[in-house]
Amino acid sequence: MTRLPLALLASLLFAFPAWAAKVTSYRLDNGMQVVVMEDHRAPVVVHMVWYRVGAADEPPGKSGIAHFLEHLLFKGTDDLGPGELSRIVRQNGGSDNAFTSWDYTAYFQRVAADRLDLMMTMEADRMRDLRMTVDDVATERKVVLEERGQRIDSNPGALFREQRGAAQYLNHPYGIPVIGWRQEMEQLNRDDAFAFYQRYYAPNNAVLIVAGDVNPDEVLALAQKHYGPLAPTPDLAPRARPQEPPQLVERRMTFTDARISQPYMVRSYLAPERDSGDQREAARLSMLAAVLGGDAATSVLGRKLQFEQKKAIYVNASYDGVSLDDTTFGLVIVPTPDTSMQDAEAALDRAVAEFIDEGVDAEQFARIKMQLRAAQIYQEDNIESLAQDYGEALTSGLTVEDVQAWPDLLQSITEQEVIDAARRIFDKRKAVTGWALPETEAAQ
Repeated sequence: MTRLPLALLASLLFAFPAWAAKVTSYRLDNGMQVVVMEDHRAPVVVHMVWYRVGAADEPPGKSGIAHFLEHLLFKGTDDLGPGELSRIVRQNGGSDNAFTSWDYTAYFQRVAADRLDLMMTMEADRMRDLRMTVDDVATERKVVLEERGQRIDSNPGALFREQRGAAQYLNHPYGIPVIGWRQEMEQLNRDDAFAFYQRYYAPNNAVLIVAGDVNPDEVLALAQKHYGPLAPTPDLAPRARPQEPPQLVERRMTFTDARISQPYMVRSYLAPERDSGDQREAARLSMLAAVLGGDAATSVLGRKLQFEQKKAIYVNASYDGVSLDDTTFGLVIVPTPDTSMQDAEAALDRAVAEFIDEGVDAEQFARIKMQLRAAQIYQEDNIESLAQDYGEALTSGLTVEDVQAWPDLLQSITEQEVIDAARRIFDKRKAVTGWALPETEAAQ
């Protein structure tokens, strides 16, 4: 295939600007934020309610309560029986689900646009009128324990990730798994769930996002009708979490499991998150991750370690700055069969050091920026994905303006800023390095 010159690629890309959703934001009298994203290309709507509470906001000793409550919200209300909300969504040709992270919990439905009123009726009902029996709690507790068994306890990669997180965050609750520690999950009860629900599931702690074939004024009127009468939680203080003490030394671990077939290394560094009005360092780190470990064939680490030196079958760099508190910058290397873990780690360290000394290749950097711009254009075509981006950001301390400024901010980052960010972030005294090994290899 003929590769287009970079200048021609850029001219073609900017000749066809992205279709952009019109985003409108409101605030109800009870404190609920309402964000409307217009997309009239198909007669569908995505209705999402995001709560500014997640696993990192749980009381000590109650790990897993945020995710547990997510399950319980499908048990019914004063007006809806157990599972009835999801049945009604399906009967109307739609789909629904929910998910929990450290910083948020979200519920959504995707339906025909003319069913929006019905979705708001049901979602507003379970915001304040949840009903759950002791039997409901016992049943769902068993379900989440089985989920932990399937997703975590039976998965060596998940167990390794869980242990690294606990080592990364000694004091901050990001070190506690979203699903919870088993011994604490087993003790969760109805009182725990209701206390958490009554405090945090409130309009003044929620963001409503409606995206699709809608009119902003009509959405606002529906929101005022259904969510407006709901009482806020009084004196709901801003989220304040325990923070990390300064990390003074690298933390290392070797995780062994007979189920691991391919050894690999993961290193993560504490890194700043995207802060409202001050996202530039996060943008630098995002560009650093793209340059170092994006596409295997074009990234610095991929070209050097996979194709030139043939030390790795996979290598990657990653950073996600959408986080209320400090996040991480990660490096991963999976060595080739004839490369030891020691040699793989040393090769990775040399490659990073050489990158800092040599600087960023200007042509590669320009191409990455074009790829990011193209990805943004494609993102605009998926209204559900775009709505999720806004929901994650707004429940992690960012604003609508921050989200809209992000693409241009990425484009403004310079090669030197990337190198400066690399010098700041790659400090092993602030890193956790983990090896995952088969038990047979560890025993040698």
